[in-house]
Amino acid sequence: MVQNVKQIAENRFRETFGRYYEDFNVGDIYEHRPGRTITETDNTWFTLLTMNTHPMHFDKEYAKASEFGKVIVCSPLTVALMVGMSVTDVSQKAVANLGWTDIRMTHPLFVGDTLIAESEVLEKRESKSRPGAGIVTCRSDGYNQDGKLVCTFNRTMLIARRGHSVEDKVNY
Repeated sequence: MVQNVKQIAENRFRETFGRYYEDFNVGDIYEHRPGRTITETDNTWFTLLTMNTHPMHFDKEYAKASEFGKVIVCSPLTVALMVGMSVTDVSQKAVANLGWTDIRMTHPLFVGDTLIAESEVLEKRESKSRPGAGIVTCRSDGYNQDGKLVCTFNRTMLIARRGHSVEDKVNY
């Protein structure tokens, strides 16, 4: 998690989070902490909130008959948690998310598992249409408590350059 402090007046400081476009280096890997232990409530609420009616995510009796033998965590919840975990490292100063690609669920995640994530900077380039921003692509990998890869995806973001973020404009 990137945490910085900026001086806003004599003897007064404000915490700030995230990276500007200039702070990204291809090949850098950010380990996101803390991890998140998934509860039954998390999984059930997310599944029902998103109108996912597949009983593998909330019906224990149904799930017992599956190859997993128990309820599995709803895949979009896994992706959403990984995105959330990565915000302070990769997108706190984003202008916009431009897309996600190559999303793969490589191993089931279960209620009670702890998810941790990391992101690697794959590429960066200056924006041709927005001089105050650049484009950064990261691969995020999520692991369970046993170190098994459960999810991976690439995410591309438009990231503000130093002096051009919303935070800079409103003195946040």
